[in-house]
Amino acid sequence: MMRVNFLLLLAVMGSALFLVHVQYDSRRLFTELDKSAAEGRQLSIEYERLQVDKRAQATPARVEKIAREKLQMRQVGPAITQYVNYSAPAAAATPPSSAAAARAQRAEPKPFVGGNP
Repeated sequence: MMRVNFLLLLAVMGSALFLVHVQYDSRRLFTELDKSAAEGRQLSIEYERLQVDKRAQATPARVEKIAREKLQMRQVGPAITQYVNYSAPAAAATPPSSAAAARAQRAEPKPFVGGNP
């Protein structure tokens, strides 16, 4: 009977130590989870702040100011616009047909002034 009691005592002590170890791991993992959640909230706040900064940096007035000051750009005007004309290569010995002439006339590019076409 004494042996059975001793084995039961060892089993209870082993399970108690295992329970303490599992509780310790559980608390450790919970604190890591809490720290990760707090870090995620901080990163979310930082992301939102950076988005606001990005929108503030990309305002049209700021972009125009930088273009004028740092890049030495200026507004487009008729005085500084250059037009490029396309001239077709000279035909060989035969004159072009009326259909080919109409196609060439339609294919002539329009002058580019600037901005979006």
